[in-house]
Amino acid sequence: MSSFDELEPVLVHHIVNTLGWSGLRPLQEEAIGPLLAGDDAVLLAPTAGGKTEAACFPLLSRMAKSRWTGTSVLYVCPLKALLNNLLPRLETYASWLGRTAALWHGDTTTGARKRILATRPDVLLTTPESLEAMLVSANVDHQAFFSGLRAVVVDEVHAFAGDDRGWHLLAVLERMQRVVDRPLQRVGLSATVGNPEELLDWLQGSGAGKRPARVVAPHLRAPERPPTGAPAPAPPGDIQLDYVGSLDNAATVVASLHRGEKRLVFCESRRLVEELGEKLRAKGITTFLSHASLSLDERRRAETAFAEARDCVIVSTSTLELGIDVGDLDRVIQIDAPTSVASFLQRLGRTGRRPGTSRNCLFLALDESGLLEAAGLLLQWSRGWVEPVAAPPEPRHIVAQQLLALCLQEHRVGENLWQEWWHGLGPFGSGAEPIVRHLVEEGYLERDGGLLFIGPEAERRFGQRHFMNLTTVFTAPPQFTVLHGRSEIGRTDPSLLTERIDGPRRLLLAGRSWLVTYIDWKRKRCFVEPADGGGKAKWSSAGFGLGTSYEVSRAVREVLLGTDPPVRLTQRAMRSLTEAREHFLERVHPGGTLVVRESDGQMRWWTWAGHRTNATLAATLDDVAVPGQRINDHWLRLREDVTPASWKSRTAGAADRLCLPEVDERAVRGLKFSETLPPRLAEATLSARLAGVESAVTVLAEPVRFVAM
Repeated sequence: MSSFDELEPVLVHHIVNTLGWSGLRPLQEEAIGPLLAGDDAVLLAPTAGGKTEAACFPLLSRMAKSRWTGTSVLYVCPLKALLNNLLPRLETYASWLGRTAALWHGDTTTGARKRILATRPDVLLTTPESLEAMLVSANVDHQAFFSGLRAVVVDEVHAFAGDDRGWHLLAVLERMQRVVDRPLQRVGLSATVGNPEELLDWLQGSGAGKRPARVVAPHLRAPERPPTGAPAPAPPGDIQLDYVGSLDNAATVVASLHRGEKRLVFCESRRLVEELGEKLRAKGITTFLSHASLSLDERRRAETAFAEARDCVIVSTSTLELGIDVGDLDRVIQIDAPTSVASFLQRLGRTGRRPGTSRNCLFLALDESGLLEAAGLLLQWSRGWVEPVAAPPEPRHIVAQQLLALCLQEHRVGENLWQEWWHGLGPFGSGAEPIVRHLVEEGYLERDGGLLFIGPEAERRFGQRHFMNLTTVFTAPPQFTVLHGRSEIGRTDPSLLTERIDGPRRLLLAGRSWLVTYIDWKRKRCFVEPADGGGKAKWSSAGFGLGTSYEVSRAVREVLLGTDPPVRLTQRAMRSLTEAREHFLERVHPGGTLVVRESDGQMRWWTWAGHRTNATLAATLDDVAVPGQRINDHWLRLREDVTPASWKSRTAGAADRLCLPEVDERAVRGLKFSETLPPRLAEATLSARLAGVESAVTVLAEPVRFVAM
C-alpha cells in the first residue's frame, strides 16, 4: 500500500479530484509515515518543492483521525507576507475536512482577533513575536486557547535557526509545551542546508535525543559528490556570470534582455533596489519594487500586479527570496553576489517551475569585488557545498528577554522554578543565574517572598503599548514614515531629512522621486508630493555585516589562482577575471598566505579567510596587527616593522591563545536587550558571534611568505 493511502480518505479524494494530482511528490510521500506517527521532522526540498503540503496533509489527517479539537496546529513563519500568501491554501485544505485556519500577526485587526479567540481555528498561522504576544496579553486566556495544541510547523526553519529569532522561537515553544503540559510535535520546513541533522536537533529543543525524529530529504539521495578541490561537472540549470561595471549598465542589460518575460531581480540593499527600479522605469520597463521599508499596501500592490503581468520586472531585496508566491517566473537576475550559497539556492528555485523550463540565474557584477564574490560563491555551489546553519552562540540577551516575558505572562514566578519553563534548554538553564541576579539588582525584576515579578525598570523601558517592544527580538533602526496625502508609501532613514542640502529636499522611494513638503518631527512622519527626479535613497543597517564566509573567501582565492566556476561566463566576465588575476597575482599563492609590503610601504597579510577569521586573527595578533583597523574579508594590515623573524616569534603558539574580537561600544548598544545584561556579558555575547576560531587555527597553521612589491 502506498503511503498516500494512509492519509484521511476525504483528503485523498480532494487531492486527486480537486487539485487534480495523480499522486504526491517524493517528499510528500515520504513525510506521511513519520508525521502520522507523531515524529519530529525536518522536511528538506528546493524552493517550490511542495513542503507545505508535505507537512499539512499528514497533520490534517492526524487531526481528523485523532479528533483533535480547538487550535491544535500552529503554522509559524518568519514573514507576515509569507503567512498572508499561505492562508488561502491552508484554509482550503482544512475546509476539506470541515476544519478552519486563521491568521494572527501584527497586521491582524482587533475585530479579526476577537473572532479568532471566540471560535478557536484548528490551524493558526502566526509569527513567533505574535505567539509570545498572545502568551503575555491580558486579553488572551492562553491556557484555554492553546489547551488543544498538538503540533507546530515551522516554515523556513533555516531562516530562524541562523539568528536570534531562532532562540526566541525555541524558548517560546518550550513555554508553550509547559502551558499545554504535553510535548509538541515539531515539523520544520527548509531549503537545502549543509547540516540537516543538526538543524533537526536544534528544532527539537529540549526534546533532542528524547523524541523520535527524522530528516526527510529525498532530493539529496544522489550520486557521490566529487571531493573538495576536484573539478566538478556543471550543475543543472542555466547559470551565467556577466560583468557590467555599473548600475546604469545593469539597468541597460535588464531592460534589453528577455523582453516579453517576467524577470525577478535581486539586489543586496534597499538603496540599490530603489536606484535600479528608477533606472528601469526611465527606460520604459514595467517595473515593480519590493523591500522591507515599503508600506504593506505598496508591496502587496507590486506583488499582485507582478503576478498578473507578463512583460515586466520586479526588483527586490531578500524579501522575495522565501516562499512568497509571485506567479510563474521566467528569469532570475542577481546584482553582484548574494550573501550565501543557501540564499542563492532559494533564489534559483524561483525559476524552472513550469514543465519544459529549467532553473536559471544571470549574475550581473557591478565591479571587480562583486565579480570575484559571485565567482567564488558559484564555485562553492558547483561542488554541492551549502553553509551549515548554526545558532548564534551565547544568546544571553534573549535569556534576559525571556525571563521578563515569562514574568509578564505568569505575573509571579518562583525564584527557584523559572528554569522549569524551558525544560533544560541550553542557555536557559542554571547558567542564566547571573542574568537573573543582574535583572533584580537593576530593577528589571523584583523579588519578594521567593517570587520574581516585573520591576519598575522593565515598566519604564518596555512598558509602552502593553510591552510590545519586549516581544520583538530584533532591532530596527529609527525610520520616518513617508506619506503622500493619506497614503503611506514607506519609510526612510532620518538622515535624509536632516543632512544639509542646497535646494529642495527629494526622496527616492517605491522607485519614484518625491519632493518633501512637510516634516512632522514629533510623530516621525514626512509628507511628499511627486517630483520629476533627483531623489535619494538611504537606510541605515540594523545589524553588523560579517562579510564573506571563510569557505567562499577561499573559493575567491581559487578563482584568482585560475579556477573558473563551471557556469557560462560572458566575454566581459572572462576579460574582467583575467584583469583581476593580474591585479592580485602577487597576493595569492596556493601554498599558503602572503605578507606583502605594498608600494606605499603598508604591510598587508593576505589571508583570504573571511571577516570572522580575520577579526579573530587581528585580536589574537594585536602586537602585530595595526590596532583599530576596519576588518575586511581578504587581508589584515600589519605594523610596518614586521619582519619574517619577528613574525615567526610573535605568531608562535598563537593558535593556542586565540582571542575573541574586540567589540565596539556602538555595536553593544545595537544588540536588542543589551541593557538588561551586565556590560561584560553583553560584550562577551557579541565577541563570540564575531569570531571564526576554527578557521583562524587553520590559517595560522599555513606557511607564510613575505613579498615586497
